[in-house]
Amino acid sequence: MKKVILSLLTILLFSGLANAQSNPPEKKMADLSSRPADHLMIQFGADSWTGGPDSVKTSGIGRHFNIYFMMDKPFRTNNKFSLAYGVGFGTNNQYIDKGTFVDLAQVANSIRFKQLDSLANRFDKHKVATVYLQVPAEIRYYSNPANPAKSWKFAAGLKVGLLFKGFTKSKDLQTFNGSSLYGKTYVQKINNKRFFTNNDFTLTARAGYGIISMNLGYSVSPVVRDGFGPTFNRLSVGLSISGL
Repeated sequence: MKKVILSLLTILLFSGLANAQSNPPEKKMADLSSRPADHLMIQFGADSWTGGPDSVKTSGIGRHFNIYFMMDKPFRTNNKFSLAYGVGFGTNNQYIDKGTFVDLAQVANSIRFKQLDSLANRFDKHKVATVYLQVPAEIRYYSNPANPAKSWKFAAGLKVGLLFKGFTKSKDLQTFNGSSLYGKTYVQKINNKRFFTNNDFTLTARAGYGIISMNLGYSVSPVVRDGFGPTFNRLSVGLSISGL
């Protein structure tokens, strides 16, 4: 099913590109001479891991922060629609339950979600983070294409990403009864991206008014590389700030 959705979305994007290059119609369309062709898009919000086994125990609300430089190309046949594409970075952070430790400092080719003994030391906060260099593309619709700041906007597309960094970050090592061993400022960070999916494909959708819209994202690619640990995907919900 995921492959079917991805294939349909890819066809839609390429169809949009073809329409954008076709001959303009005779009917009059909105004047877009004052509308910018490029812009920044900033996204932030909540993340969660879905479809994982019971051993993958998360805590609290994960988060994402993305920033992209985008180009916007209106369709010549109907400039209420446009094709947008760009490049930027997408970051994802997922907090892990205090009773679980994600061990990246190992030589084995399988990531461990280690369940801690009740008397074991543990970190007060422990998260898994990834950073991807991403190329987003989306088909957009504007109810008022000449004035995007006063327009309803809808978009659907995908992001193709290349893993830039993967790591765990842990704060404040404590005893089983909550006593801090080295103080609350103690931080342990382990960089090791070999366990994470190198090439990420994420389906996206946005809807909003003016410069604010709600964004949804679902990673078709698993968070952990195939054969390197448990399989689960990422779901993102948040806000986008974008001039177009």
